[in-house]
Amino acid sequence: MTTTAAVPHVAPFRFFDLTVLRVRRLGPSMLRVTLGGPGAEGFRAGGRDQSLSIFLPHPGQSEAVVPEGEDGAWYPKWRALPEDVRAVMRSYTVRAQRVRADGSTEVDIDFALHGDGGPASRWALMAAAGDRLKVLGPAVEDNTSVRFRPPKDTDWVLIWADETALPAASAALEWLPAGMPARVWLEVPKTEDRQALNTAAKARISWLVRSEGALPAVEAVRAAELPEGTPYVWIAGESSEVRALRRHLVQERGFDRKRVTFVGYWRRGLSEEQLRAETIARGGAVE
Repeated sequence: MTTTAAVPHVAPFRFFDLTVLRVRRLGPSMLRVTLGGPGAEGFRAGGRDQSLSIFLPHPGQSEAVVPEGEDGAWYPKWRALPEDVRAVMRSYTVRAQRVRADGSTEVDIDFALHGDGGPASRWALMAAAGDRLKVLGPAVEDNTSVRFRPPKDTDWVLIWADETALPAASAALEWLPAGMPARVWLEVPKTEDRQALNTAAKARISWLVRSEGALPAVEAVRAAELPEGTPYVWIAGESSEVRALRRHLVQERGFDRKRVTFVGYWRRGLSEEQLRAETIARGGAVE
């Protein structure tokens, strides 16, 4: 009689207690925090637009208050805590993950520095080597928080992102196969926010710099001559711009809506808590 050992179940997401290794300014509006340490063991990002949740303490708290639990059990417990007690939760993209020669893991998170000085921006600006950060992140590479998934029959890719989605767009460009045609628009606040991007794709990248009077997303894309063939679209950033651009591509350009991945990373005038509450009120899923 032959027996087969059971494969241990690994939850797709779990909590990690990470340590700030270093901080680097990328431009006026973007700052990179590199995390790692013993708490990073088992972190497995799926690349592209892999998202995670970070948890920040309130002023006066020594650490973020998060009631941990498996399979999402932590979330209702976290919601039940007083708003001024439970940790501030924010969603971010894994810009890159590296496994070093000694087996240790490093994780880069790029923070868009908003003028309103939100809690994540404030934390990032004050972050220093040795600081701790609790995150809910991926423990398996193939997970539902990776949305950038071009179908196999894709002939070319269209990408639009503002500065909040720039890390995800940059990672997606690195992931694209060599020679894949890509038409890319990246919107940033200032000229110095433009970054050198690495990709083997045949990408035409246009920077839309708001301080230089760049066209809004829809106008920029509407004016462009796009490649022939079957496209895949990934657009992410401010919700109203994302929705408007999707309408243009589906209704005016005739793109198949099933081939358009669109993600509202934020909404003008709303905090992430307000946006999350609105999503729950509509019966939507909370990530």
